[in-house]
Amino acid sequence: MKLCMIGTGYVGLVSGVCFSDLGNDVICVDKDINKINNLRNSVIPIYEPGLDELVKKNFKAGRLSFTSDLSKAVKSSNIIFICVGTPTKKNGNGADLSQIFSAAKEISKNINSYKIIINKSTVPVTTGDQLEKIILKKNNKKLFSIVSNPEFLREGEAIRDFIYPDRVVIGTSEKKPSKILKQLYSPLISKGAKFLNTSRRAAELIKYASNAFLATKITYINEIANMCEKLNVNVEDVSIGMGMDNRIGGRFLRAGPAYGGSCFPKDTKAILDTAYKFKINLSLIKSVIKSNENRSKLLTNRIFKLLNNNLKNKKICFLGVTFKANTDDMRDSSCVKIIPALSKKGAFIDYYDPTGEKKEFKNVKNVKFKNSIKSALMNSDLIIIHTEWNDFKSINFKKIMKKNNFKLFDMRNIYSLEKMKRDKINYFSIGR
Repeated sequence: MKLCMIGTGYVGLVSGVCFSDLGNDVICVDKDINKINNLRNSVIPIYEPGLDELVKKNFKAGRLSFTSDLSKAVKSSNIIFICVGTPTKKNGNGADLSQIFSAAKEISKNINSYKIIINKSTVPVTTGDQLEKIILKKNNKKLFSIVSNPEFLREGEAIRDFIYPDRVVIGTSEKKPSKILKQLYSPLISKGAKFLNTSRRAAELIKYASNAFLATKITYINEIANMCEKLNVNVEDVSIGMGMDNRIGGRFLRAGPAYGGSCFPKDTKAILDTAYKFKINLSLIKSVIKSNENRSKLLTNRIFKLLNNNLKNKKICFLGVTFKANTDDMRDSSCVKIIPALSKKGAFIDYYDPTGEKKEFKNVKNVKFKNSIKSALMNSDLIIIHTEWNDFKSINFKKIMKKNNFKLFDMRNIYSLEKMKRDKINYFSIGR
């Protein structure tokens, strides 16, 4: 099939590359000409394991192309995916849909035959209705179908999640696009993915409801971890015991920093904004957002206590600053709040992350990027494991550290309590 992906961000690029790997002809469109030129030269704008190899393979095979010419791409494609950003509005909690509507207007000018127009971006319920109205202004309804097809890709696991999805959700009440899209996704369905054909509005809500629920699980176990610390209980035992119940499941029950990234923070706010518009009280999600926002403050205060509330001239090392491992995404990472707070108290902060230096800290006083774990650790008073990169799971702290009185705060519970006790390391973790 001939596909057009509008937007080469996380969703558009990963989905487009994976569709081409399934044998489809895919055109990825972006108005950023520098990004397009880089992609043509296999320079990938995001960190996602395995993505660069797939881009090279399918570009060389001629199934994958990159362009800034949206008009030509739309005209030569049968299926058009809208994969642009829907960030939180600057002055509110709702999703900014300006890029979605701009893409729809451009598509409407270039419909020359029947097109299936799929919204893959995360959008509030009724956005598909609005897209239909925009395109109807210039086109007969027989020439297009508007479908919601939410993505469920985890950063760092996106390629695997595309190839082996739990489910494929198609939101349309029309038989023609449903039949075509079931055929498009048939290689994934044959591997065990469940196929759900539902209404467009239901598909839009499935995405938001799913992310809000996962955010709730993370927030819940973080609050239970707070309780465990007071009761001298190991939160990992609690998580395992809960996860053994098939109704609950063990995934997303790992205590740690606040949730972050490109989805959970903005999607929980956006579903709340939709609820306000329809006069619905989503009190649980409201509490989740508040608890998550307080999480970084709680961890910052814990760091203060670990250093006896005297941070002046203390050397603190952060291992990992991205919101999770296997991504370079800094959006809503706890570090963005914690590190400046420590800097204001007079601490000197060195950090190492496998994805390199971060612009978020360039103007923060006394914060430096180090290009190795060893150089970051050197002479630290406190070491903080913030992100669970594999690089940090087998560090010989005793061998690297010259001083004996350093403290280690493991925010991801990577190391066992027994090992740290054997190594006589002054070790602190979450909920244990």
